[in-house]
Amino acid sequence: MGAETGGHTGRAPFPPIGDLVTRSWTPGTTDAALSAIAATPRLVVALDFDGTASPFVLDPMAARAIPEVAAQMERLSAMPDTVVAYVSGRSMHDLREITEHTDESPFALAGSHGAQYWYPGSGESDVESAAAEEDGTKEELWEAARPIIDRFDGAELEPKTFGMGVHTRAATPEVERELFAEIDALVAERFPHWRRRKGHHVLEFSSRLEGKDAAMTALRERYDATGILFAGDDVTDEDAMRVLVDGDLGVRVGEGETAAGLRVRNPQEIAQLLEALADERAARRE
Repeated sequence: MGAETGGHTGRAPFPPIGDLVTRSWTPGTTDAALSAIAATPRLVVALDFDGTASPFVLDPMAARAIPEVAAQMERLSAMPDTVVAYVSGRSMHDLREITEHTDESPFALAGSHGAQYWYPGSGESDVESAAAEEDGTKEELWEAARPIIDRFDGAELEPKTFGMGVHTRAATPEVERELFAEIDALVAERFPHWRRRKGHHVLEFSSRLEGKDAAMTALRERYDATGILFAGDDVTDEDAMRVLVDGDLGVRVGEGETAAGLRVRNPQEIAQLLEALADERAARRE
Protein backbone atom coordinates (compact mmCIF):
# COMPACT_ATOMS: atom_id res chain seq x y z
CA MET A 1 0.00 0.00 0.00
CA GLY A 2 2.80 2.42 0.81
CA ALA A 3 4.49 1.86 -2.55
CA GLU A 4 1.24 2.44 -4.39
CA THR A 5 0.65 5.69 -2.53
CA GLY A 6 4.18 6.84 -3.16
CA GLY A 7 3.78 6.13 -6.87
CA HIS A 8 0.53 8.10 -7.00
CA THR A 9 1.99 11.21 -5.41
CA GLY A 10 5.46 11.04 -6.90
CA ARG A 11 6.96 11.10 -3.39
CA ALA A 12 8.69 8.28 -1.60
CA PRO A 13 6.80 6.46 1.18
CA PHE A 14 8.32 5.96 4.58
CA PRO A 15 10.49 2.83 4.90
CA PRO A 16 9.13 -0.31 6.61
CA ILE A 17 8.74 -0.17 10.38
CA GLY A 18 11.95 -2.05 11.08
CA ASP A 19 13.99 0.40 8.99
CA LEU A 20 12.70 3.59 10.62
CA VAL A 21 14.22 5.35 13.62
CA THR A 22 11.51 7.00 15.70
CA ARG A 23 12.65 9.99 17.75
CA SER A 24 11.11 10.97 21.06
CA TRP A 25 9.94 14.58 20.94
CA THR A 26 10.59 16.68 24.02
CA PRO A 27 8.17 19.57 24.61
CA GLY A 28 9.88 22.93 24.26
CA THR A 29 12.47 21.68 21.77
CA THR A 30 12.70 22.19 18.02
CA ASP A 31 12.62 19.36 15.50
CA ALA A 32 13.46 19.56 11.82
CA ALA A 33 10.54 17.35 10.76
CA LEU A 34 8.06 19.43 12.77
CA SER A 35 9.48 22.62 11.27
CA ALA A 36 9.19 21.17 7.78
CA ILE A 37 5.53 20.18 8.19
CA ALA A 38 4.77 23.61 9.65
CA ALA A 39 6.09 25.18 6.44
CA THR A 40 4.15 23.00 4.00
CA PRO A 41 1.86 25.06 1.75
CA ARG A 42 -1.36 23.03 2.30
CA LEU A 43 -1.45 21.15 5.59
CA VAL A 44 -3.82 18.49 6.95
CA VAL A 45 -3.55 17.78 10.69
CA ALA A 46 -5.28 14.47 11.42
CA LEU A 47 -5.58 12.87 14.84
CA ASP A 48 -6.85 9.55 16.05
CA PHE A 49 -9.23 10.19 18.94
CA ASP A 50 -9.12 7.58 21.72
CA GLY A 51 -5.71 7.58 23.37
CA THR A 52 -4.48 10.49 21.22
CA ALA A 53 -6.83 13.45 21.60
CA SER A 54 -8.55 11.86 24.59
CA PRO A 55 -7.29 9.64 27.40
CA PHE A 56 -8.88 6.22 27.67
CA VAL A 57 -11.99 6.15 29.88
CA LEU A 58 -14.07 3.19 31.05
CA ASP A 59 -17.19 4.35 29.18
CA PRO A 60 -16.19 4.76 25.50
CA MET A 61 -18.98 7.29 24.89
CA ALA A 62 -17.69 9.47 27.74
CA ALA A 63 -14.41 10.13 25.91
CA ARG A 64 -13.68 13.77 25.10
CA ALA A 65 -10.63 15.56 23.76
CA ILE A 66 -8.62 17.13 26.54
CA PRO A 67 -9.10 20.92 26.55
CA GLU A 68 -5.51 21.60 25.48
CA VAL A 69 -5.86 19.45 22.35
CA ALA A 70 -9.28 20.92 21.53
CA ALA A 71 -7.90 24.46 21.82
CA GLN A 72 -4.95 23.81 19.50
CA MET A 73 -7.12 22.00 16.93
CA GLU A 74 -9.47 25.01 16.91
CA ARG A 75 -6.50 27.34 16.53
CA LEU A 76 -5.06 25.35 13.62
CA SER A 77 -8.46 25.13 11.90
CA ALA A 78 -8.58 28.95 11.74
CA MET A 79 -5.25 29.20 9.89
CA PRO A 80 -5.17 29.60 6.10
CA ASP A 81 -4.47 26.49 4.02
CA THR A 82 -4.80 24.29 7.12
CA VAL A 83 -7.37 21.53 7.62
CA VAL A 84 -7.89 19.61 10.84
CA ALA A 85 -9.52 16.19 11.09
CA TYR A 86 -10.23 13.34 13.45
CA VAL A 87 -9.66 9.85 12.01
CA SER A 88 -11.21 7.07 14.10
CA GLY A 89 -12.54 3.56 14.11
CA ARG A 90 -15.72 4.90 15.70
CA SER A 91 -18.87 4.98 13.59
CA MET A 92 -19.69 8.47 12.31
CA HIS A 93 -22.63 8.89 14.69
CA ASP A 94 -20.51 8.09 17.73
CA LEU A 95 -17.51 10.05 16.45
CA ARG A 96 -19.60 13.19 16.04
CA GLU A 97 -20.90 12.76 19.60
CA ILE A 98 -17.54 12.30 21.31
CA THR A 99 -15.88 15.10 19.31
CA GLU A 100 -18.87 17.37 20.09
CA HIS A 101 -19.08 18.00 16.37
CA THR A 102 -21.80 20.25 14.94
CA ASP A 103 -22.97 20.92 11.39
CA GLU A 104 -21.06 24.21 11.50
CA SER A 105 -17.77 22.62 12.57
CA PRO A 106 -14.64 23.36 10.52
CA PHE A 107 -13.27 19.89 11.36
CA ALA A 108 -13.30 17.03 8.87
CA LEU A 109 -14.08 13.56 10.19
CA ALA A 110 -13.17 10.08 8.98
CA GLY A 111 -15.08 7.35 10.81
CA SER A 112 -15.25 3.55 10.65
CA HIS A 113 -11.55 3.35 9.79
CA GLY A 114 -11.99 5.38 6.62
CA ALA A 115 -15.35 4.05 5.38
CA GLN A 116 -17.32 7.18 6.40
CA TYR A 117 -16.52 10.89 6.01
CA TRP A 118 -17.88 14.27 7.05
CA TYR A 119 -16.52 17.35 5.30
CA PRO A 120 -17.09 21.01 6.24
CA GLY A 121 -19.45 22.64 3.78
CA SER A 122 -20.83 19.39 2.36
CA GLY A 123 -21.59 17.12 5.32
CA GLU A 124 -21.57 13.35 5.52
CA SER A 125 -20.27 11.18 2.71
CA ASP A 126 -20.07 7.38 2.70
CA VAL A 127 -17.61 5.56 0.48
CA GLU A 128 -18.71 2.88 -1.94
CA SER A 129 -16.59 -0.19 -1.35
CA ALA A 130 -16.66 -3.95 -1.40
CA ALA A 131 -18.04 -5.55 1.75
CA ALA A 132 -17.89 -9.05 3.17
CA GLU A 133 -21.56 -9.35 4.14
CA GLU A 134 -21.94 -12.58 2.18
CA ASP A 135 -20.99 -14.13 5.54
CA GLY A 136 -23.99 -12.51 7.22
CA THR A 137 -25.21 -9.15 8.46
CA LYS A 138 -23.95 -7.03 11.33
CA GLU A 139 -27.21 -7.70 13.17
CA GLU A 140 -26.56 -11.43 12.95
CA LEU A 141 -23.07 -10.88 14.32
CA TRP A 142 -24.41 -8.82 17.23
CA GLU A 143 -27.02 -11.48 17.99
CA ALA A 144 -24.41 -14.23 18.03
CA ALA A 145 -21.82 -12.26 20.00
CA ARG A 146 -24.01 -10.70 22.67
CA PRO A 147 -24.64 -13.89 24.74
CA ILE A 148 -20.89 -14.53 24.80
CA ILE A 149 -20.02 -10.97 25.82
CA ASP A 150 -22.73 -10.88 28.50
CA ARG A 151 -21.03 -13.76 30.35
CA PHE A 152 -17.88 -11.72 31.01
CA ASP A 153 -17.64 -9.02 33.68
CA GLY A 154 -16.31 -5.69 32.42
CA ALA A 155 -16.97 -6.46 28.74
CA GLU A 156 -19.17 -4.37 26.47
CA LEU A 157 -20.50 -4.71 22.93
CA GLU A 158 -20.29 -1.62 20.72
CA PRO A 159 -22.55 -1.95 17.66
CA LYS A 160 -20.96 -0.20 14.67
CA THR A 161 -22.17 0.88 11.27
CA PHE A 162 -20.27 -1.91 9.56
CA GLY A 163 -19.69 -4.39 12.38
CA MET A 164 -18.92 -4.34 16.08
CA GLY A 165 -16.34 -3.61 18.73
CA VAL A 166 -15.85 -5.64 21.91
CA HIS A 167 -14.50 -3.43 24.70
CA THR A 168 -12.70 -4.76 27.76
CA ARG A 169 -11.47 -1.56 29.42
CA ALA A 170 -13.13 -2.59 32.70
CA ALA A 171 -12.17 -6.28 32.46
CA THR A 172 -9.20 -8.18 33.83
CA PRO A 173 -6.49 -9.41 31.42
CA GLU A 174 -7.66 -13.00 31.99
CA VAL A 175 -11.24 -12.10 31.08
CA GLU A 176 -10.03 -10.25 27.98
CA ARG A 177 -7.99 -13.22 26.75
CA GLU A 178 -10.82 -15.72 27.25
CA LEU A 179 -13.48 -13.46 25.75
CA PHE A 180 -11.42 -12.50 22.70
CA ALA A 181 -10.64 -16.17 22.07
CA GLU A 182 -14.34 -17.05 22.06
CA ILE A 183 -15.26 -14.11 19.82
CA ASP A 184 -12.43 -14.97 17.44
CA ALA A 185 -13.71 -18.54 17.22
CA LEU A 186 -17.27 -17.33 16.52
CA VAL A 187 -16.20 -14.99 13.76
CA ALA A 188 -13.81 -17.48 12.19
CA GLU A 189 -16.66 -19.97 11.92
CA ARG A 190 -19.50 -17.72 10.80
CA PHE A 191 -17.95 -14.49 9.44
CA PRO A 192 -14.59 -15.63 8.07
CA HIS A 193 -14.12 -12.80 5.57
CA TRP A 194 -14.69 -9.89 7.95
CA ARG A 195 -11.73 -7.69 8.78
CA ARG A 196 -10.32 -8.15 12.28
CA ARG A 197 -8.57 -5.40 14.24
CA LYS A 198 -7.22 -5.63 17.79
CA GLY A 199 -6.38 -2.48 19.72
CA HIS A 200 -5.99 -1.31 23.31
CA HIS A 201 -8.65 -3.34 25.14
CA VAL A 202 -10.85 -3.63 22.05
CA LEU A 203 -11.43 -6.28 19.40
CA GLU A 204 -13.20 -5.12 16.25
CA PHE A 205 -14.73 -6.81 13.23
CA SER A 206 -15.98 -5.05 10.10
CA SER A 207 -17.60 -6.14 6.87
CA ARG A 208 -15.75 -3.26 5.23
CA LEU A 209 -12.10 -3.67 4.37
CA GLU A 210 -10.89 -0.05 4.54
CA GLY A 211 -8.21 1.01 7.01
CA LYS A 212 -6.94 4.39 8.10
CA ASP A 213 -4.61 4.34 5.11
CA ALA A 214 -7.73 4.98 3.03
CA ALA A 215 -8.48 8.04 5.16
CA MET A 216 -5.01 9.47 4.48
CA THR A 217 -5.55 9.07 0.74
CA ALA A 218 -9.03 10.61 0.90
CA LEU A 219 -7.91 13.64 2.93
CA ARG A 220 -4.84 14.19 0.75
CA GLU A 221 -6.90 14.15 -2.42
CA ARG A 222 -9.80 16.16 -1.03
CA TYR A 223 -7.62 19.04 0.17
CA ASP A 224 -4.71 18.70 -2.29
CA ALA A 225 -2.48 18.46 0.79
CA THR A 226 1.25 18.97 0.38
CA GLY A 227 1.78 17.55 3.88
CA ILE A 228 -0.14 15.50 6.46
CA LEU A 229 0.61 15.31 10.15
CA PHE A 230 -1.07 12.20 11.52
CA ALA A 231 -0.96 11.16 15.18
CA GLY A 232 -2.19 7.91 16.69
CA ASP A 233 -1.56 5.51 19.54
CA ASP A 234 -2.64 2.05 18.41
CA VAL A 235 -2.01 -0.79 15.99
CA THR A 236 -4.85 0.36 13.72
CA ASP A 237 -3.13 3.75 13.33
CA GLU A 238 -0.11 2.08 11.77
CA ASP A 239 -2.15 1.54 8.59
CA ALA A 240 -2.07 5.33 8.23
CA MET A 241 1.56 5.71 9.32
CA ARG A 242 2.74 3.29 6.65
CA VAL A 243 1.31 5.31 3.75
CA LEU A 244 2.72 8.66 4.83
CA VAL A 245 5.26 9.97 2.33
CA ASP A 246 8.08 12.51 2.09
CA GLY A 247 6.72 15.80 3.38
CA ASP A 248 4.37 14.14 5.88
CA LEU A 249 4.93 13.47 9.58
CA GLY A 250 3.69 10.57 11.69
CA VAL A 251 3.52 10.88 15.48
CA ARG A 252 3.08 7.86 17.74
CA VAL A 253 1.46 8.43 21.13
CA GLY A 254 2.85 6.08 23.75
CA GLU A 255 4.75 2.83 23.43
CA GLY A 256 4.69 0.26 20.66
CA GLU A 257 6.36 -0.51 17.37
CA THR A 258 5.66 2.22 14.83
CA ALA A 259 6.37 3.69 11.43
CA ALA A 260 6.05 7.22 12.85
CA GLY A 261 8.92 9.68 12.78
CA LEU A 262 8.21 11.15 16.21
CA ARG A 263 6.92 9.77 19.51
CA VAL A 264 5.21 11.56 22.40
CA ARG A 265 4.03 10.10 25.68
CA ASN A 266 0.37 11.08 26.00
CA PRO A 267 -2.45 13.41 24.84
CA GLN A 268 -0.97 16.24 26.91
CA GLU A 269 2.22 16.09 24.85
CA ILE A 270 0.16 15.92 21.64
CA ALA A 271 -1.36 19.23 22.71
CA GLN A 272 2.10 20.69 23.24
CA LEU A 273 3.26 19.42 19.86
CA LEU A 274 0.21 20.95 18.17
CA GLU A 275 0.93 24.23 19.95
CA ALA A 276 4.51 24.20 18.67
CA LEU A 277 3.23 23.43 15.17
CA ALA A 278 0.70 26.26 15.30
CA ASP A 279 3.26 28.73 16.67
CA GLU A 280 5.73 27.95 13.91
CA ARG A 281 3.12 27.93 11.15
CA ALA A 282 1.76 31.27 12.30
CA ALA A 283 5.26 32.79 12.54
CA ARG A 284 6.09 31.71 8.99
CA ARG A 285 3.02 33.49 7.67
CA GLU A 286 3.58 36.84 9.41
